[in-house]
Amino acid sequence: MENNLHNNCVPAGRNMKRIYCITGVILLMSAFAEGQAVSYKVGEKVTYAIQYAFITAGSGTLELSSDTLNGKEVWHSKLAARTTGMAETLFKVLDIYESFIDPSTELPVKSIRNIHEGRYKKYNIVLFDHKTRADSSILTSDLTGKHIAPPRIHDILSCFYFFRNHILPVDSNLKKGELTTIITWFCDELYPIRLKYLGTDEVKTRVGKIRCYKFNPVTETGRLFKTEEDVTFWFSADKNFLPVKIRFDIFVGAFTCEIMSYKGLVYPLETIEK
Repeated sequence: MENNLHNNCVPAGRNMKRIYCITGVILLMSAFAEGQAVSYKVGEKVTYAIQYAFITAGSGTLELSSDTLNGKEVWHSKLAARTTGMAETLFKVLDIYESFIDPSTELPVKSIRNIHEGRYKKYNIVLFDHKTRADSSILTSDLTGKHIAPPRIHDILSCFYFFRNHILPVDSNLKKGELTTIITWFCDELYPIRLKYLGTDEVKTRVGKIRCYKFNPVTETGRLFKTEEDVTFWFSADKNFLPVKIRFDIFVGAFTCEIMSYKGLVYPLETIEK
């Protein structure tokens, strides 16, 4: 199977805004493609703690449920990230991303981006047409109109379910330094997510120590990141390939997003006994 997909995220202006946009993007990491899902299922829900140094700055949830859209059964993926405690007092954030997916193709048919970051607000709905044209997808955004995109394109949520279910199971023998490129539609643009494989790692979490596959999404250097390797994330090295932890090394310090609880997995989460 080819290691190619694709997508884009346009980060917000302020550091805190950018942190939660990126947190959303990475938590959001779960993708879909044709074929029966084996690494995830409806009912899966993961809760994350977002931490800055020793301070808990927020929380996030990623869940997949059954729903209906235009009279048809769909899968509904929802990611919500918000500030808590002192962080909410300084800069309140509530970001919600939603993806409605056709179970027969595992491709998105509708996505919603609902952003509240301080005084900044953004609401965007995108509809996906994968059937009208064989050589491309037709996307309709309520903000920017129609766009022609590559065929079988994913949104930012569905892309990582696909990564978990169709890339990691096949390419778990990746060599260190290998790149996987994922194309999705996010923030009304195309953007290639390039994932560099760093090998395996043992990660201590609140639910136990977990053996993981470690990746660097190649980041854009500038106002937030010093290098292209300042974001790292870990997927469990079992059959779930669950997003377990994300770390952001930025100019003002390091943020982490770590699994806090989970339910509805296809397989028991494998932890390393002491």
